[in-house]
Amino acid sequence: MAEYIYLVNKDTLIIKPPKKSPCFLRTIVLLFAMVCGVYICTICLKQIGTVTKIKFQNIQVIERPSPDSIIITELEAQIPTLHYPKPETFSRGECTQNPVRFFAILSMQRSGSGWFETLLNSHINVSSNGEIFSVMDRRKNISTIIQTLEKVYNLDWFTSASKNECSAAVGFKWMLNQGLMQHHKEIVEYFNHRGVSAIFLFRRNLLRRMVSVLANSYDRYAKLLNGTHKSHVHSQDEAAALSSYKPMINSTSLISDLKDVEMAAVKALEYFNSTRHMVLYYEDLVTNHTKLKDVQEFLGLPRMKLTSRQVKIHKGSLSDFVKNWDDVNKTLNGTEYESFLRADY
Repeated sequence: MAEYIYLVNKDTLIIKPPKKSPCFLRTIVLLFAMVCGVYICTICLKQIGTVTKIKFQNIQVIERPSPDSIIITELEAQIPTLHYPKPETFSRGECTQNPVRFFAILSMQRSGSGWFETLLNSHINVSSNGEIFSVMDRRKNISTIIQTLEKVYNLDWFTSASKNECSAAVGFKWMLNQGLMQHHKEIVEYFNHRGVSAIFLFRRNLLRRMVSVLANSYDRYAKLLNGTHKSHVHSQDEAAALSSYKPMINSTSLISDLKDVEMAAVKALEYFNSTRHMVLYYEDLVTNHTKLKDVQEFLGLPRMKLTSRQVKIHKGSLSDFVKNWDDVNKTLNGTEYESFLRADY
């Protein structure tokens, strides 16, 4: 851009700077406006983001329970309900102020519940009264079931296992096919209302359970032990005598039979999910003795070493106890139940 020179007179020389273009000024103004606009937008976005963040935080606080309430809920679920029964048939005497916990062992036949119950009854403060609903009259309808439950939990049920006055936990074992599944809604309501803790006991290896069921069913009629039927034994000789019988398993219906038993356990867990409960497996009790400590803690009992005189009947490889083992092996190989063939404990 050229400069303009003016001569006023001989002695004076004035140099004027060039006039700035209007386009240049517009550009400056536009740039300034853009900078201001970006700055203002940034401030606004920060404020909007802060408000949004606060709103999300408020929603989270409303929808999610506080950590303290979660802890309290978990602790309440862990602590068994305490009861102070007043039996009609005797006086608890000095143990009147000692609390009692109610429990029920929910299981299937030949799942180790008899052995497990003897372990519990070896505790000085536990009374587990056996399979009380094996008698049909006690489970003919929900009214008779409730009456029986009330008698048990009021300490008015007498068996060889009853500790009576100073029981700290009282219960019994209940098979799924003894009215439990048929009247599950009313029983769940009763358990929750009365604070009954459920202990589920199942077997993982359902093939071993099947062998035990068939062998026990045979002995009811054969009476291999000197003309006497025994479901549980207390010596190796007795165990050897009972395990000498090798049942024939129906390989045609084997998979569907195993699945039926499996689904029965799944349904029971589903039905009683709202109760205070724990799940045990026979195999874990055999191999992991800390499980018994978990049970005592679940029932709120002082820890003791639990013992049983019962002896396992079918010990070792299953192939030694099944007459048509080759058919069974062929049927289960390559299926979801294949692992049952090799389990040994």
